[in-house]
Parts: sequence; structure tokens; C-alpha cells
Amino acid sequence: EGKSLPGADGPNLDDNLIIHGDNLEALKALLPRHAGKVDVIYIDPPYNTGNEGWAYNDNVNAPALKEWLGKTVDAEDMERHDKWLSMMWPRLQLLRELLAPAGVILVSMDENEVSSLYAIMDEIFGQENRFDTIIWKKRYGGGPKEKFFVNLHEYILVYCKDKTAITHIDRPLTPSKIERYYRWSDEKLEIRGPYRRQPLEAARSLEPRENLRYAIEAPDGTMIEPGYQWLWEEDRFKEVRANNEIEFLNKGKWSVQYKQYLNDDSGTQRNEKQNSIINHESTFVDGIYTQTGSAELRSIFGEKAFDYPKPSSLIQNILEAQFNPTDGSSALILDSFAGSGTTAHAVLALNAADGGSRRFILVETEDYADTLTAERVRRVIKGAPGAKDEALRDGLGGS
Repeated sequence: EGKSLPGADGPNLDDNLIIHGDNLEALKALLPRHAGKVDVIYIDPPYNTGNEGWAYNDNVNAPALKEWLGKTVDAEDMERHDKWLSMMWPRLQLLRELLAPAGVILVSMDENEVSSLYAIMDEIFGQENRFDTIIWKKRYGGGPKEKFFVNLHEYILVYCKDKTAITHIDRPLTPSKIERYYRWSDEKLEIRGPYRRQPLEAARSLEPRENLRYAIEAPDGTMIEPGYQWLWEEDRFKEVRANNEIEFLNKGKWSVQYKQYLNDDSGTQRNEKQNSIINHESTFVDGIYTQTGSAELRSIFGEKAFDYPKPSSLIQNILEAQFNPTDGSSALILDSFAGSGTTAHAVLALNAADGGSRRFILVETEDYADTLTAERVRRVIKGAPGAKDEALRDGLGGS
């Protein structure tokens, strides 16, 4: 059953979609219209911990697999890894068919099946199309039940359909980072925006070059020699200095800083590199932990509605990554293990924040697809009176 939210004329297959049904069959049904057109896939499949209550229910003919049907996979099941792989394999194959040529897939996982997931992702997508794995710090810290290591992280595996189609990866700077780092301004503020100070001294990891070692005269006439070498040749330094883009700081001794502006000469804001670690320290985003995801969902529904939902801020952070040349602001995003609908929430929040036109397709197998997954989307669009976030109380809009 597909629903386009809201809409009196029934589902529009070019609009946001929520599909209630077996995700294997749903992915097959999406192929005729969406094969090769999905820009980003994010999935959060069962981690196969033995405590999730999932069962292998695919329509298969092999007698050995038929014996698995309908049986809940628990921690004592000696075949649980085989069942998990048999469930994931055909779905990942279909997801690859749905990806656009420059499309990417991101898969959340913990240590229970991460090695198996690497193996099948390498087989289906090709190891040459694997990017660095993202590490997500999911908890503030440990609790009294931990006996050995305190597990604070999960993994997000990142693959693409064809790495040669992707030129580079970056992401927009967050408002918090801009406020923290871009603290100074000059006569170029209107177009170039504020700037941050960066040392002209090069890191020692760079190859030594004699033409990067020269003396620079400080305002008081002192000649400053580099400890190792400068970033630029002398001619470029003189050009930048003449353009009033060099500053000298004296904290006991002189240092040379260059101005890194927020915007380029045309006024386009700079991006930053995508970090392989997602935590508060790397994002300056509050509420990027599992605990926040639970509180967020509780504020929407007024009660606990789902176990361990991902926070929408995490998915927003993932979706903000720009896999160029794809325009992330108009991406088609698919989540075939939709759960509580966090991916849709994140898409709607990003569109509200930057005026984007991202679209989502969610697929949820369980019976709560309407009462939880779709209902969350309705409330996020129209407003959730109990939400702590003011924008969420008023509704993020969308359809």
C-alpha cells in the first residue's frame, strides 16, 4: 500500500512515498520506474543481535531455506548469520539496481554483522566502490552494566555504484562551525563574508621545498623565518599581502596568518570535507545520540513508540554530505528499512532549513507502517504539539 502525504487525489509516484509491504517485493516493484534514478540510499537493517525478533520470510524454493520461514532468529540460533546474509543479499542487489550512476548507499551496522556486511557489499558493489567507513558515536558514555569495553559506536558503511562518476565529497559548514571559527571581518564582508585566521606555516608532513623558505618582514621590521616552510611561494605571498589578506599576530613572537573567507569571490559559501567520525565534537550538533532519538520520538507521540530510533540529526548529517556532481538538495532518497520514519523526518527538516526539494521513498514491512512510520511523517509535516523543537511543533511542511 502506497501513500502520498497528504493529498486528496491519491498517491503520486513522483512525490514522497511510504510503502507498506515486504521490502523485497517493494524494491522489485520500484524497478520499472526508479531503476538507476535513486541518488542516496540509507538503510538501518536488523543488526542480528538475537534480540530483535525478526524472522526470515522470503518466498524461496530451496528446502533448506524453507525450514527457516517464520522462525524468530534469536541469539541461540546457530544459523542466524546464514539467515541474515540470505535476507540481505537479494535486497542489496535490488538496491544497487535502483541507484543512479553517481548514487551512494549508506548502511548502519554494529559489530555483530559488520564483517559479513563488508563481504557482501564488496561482492555486490565492488571493493573499488567502497568509501571510508563512518564511525558514529551513539552514546554519551558507559553505564553500570558494562563489564569490559564500553561500546560507544556503530558503523555506517558507504559504497557507490561507480566511484569514477563521483568527483569529490564535501558538505556545507554548519551554523555552529561558522559562528565558532569565522569570527573576523574586513572591508570585503558583503561578498566574501567573515573570515577565519589560518597559519601560513606549513605542516611538517608536506614535502620540503626550498622555494617555500624565505623571510617575511613583520610590521615592526622583524624578519620572520619559517620553522619549517611556508605554504606558498614568495610571489604568491606578496600578491595576497597586497590584497590585504595577511595578518600578523604577536604573542611573544610573530606569526603569519592568512585570511580564509567564508565565501569565494562570487559570494558562494565554502564547504568542508566530510569527516569519517560523527559525534558532537566533529559536528557541533547537539542531540546526535541514540538517547536523543528516543526523546525526539517520544516528544512527537507523547510516549515511547519504538526501540532505539536513530536521531533525525544523525540522518540529516549523513544526507548533507555532497557526493559531487550530484545535487544533494534535490536528491531522491530511499530507505527500505524505514522503521520509525527517521529518514523522512530528516529529509523534511533539511528541505525546511535550506529550501531544498529532496524527495523520499520509505518501505516498511511491519504493521506499524501506518500508525508509526507514516503517522510520524504526518505529524512532522503538520506539527507535533508536544515537541520540544519549535519548528517541529509548528510543522516542517512538505508533502
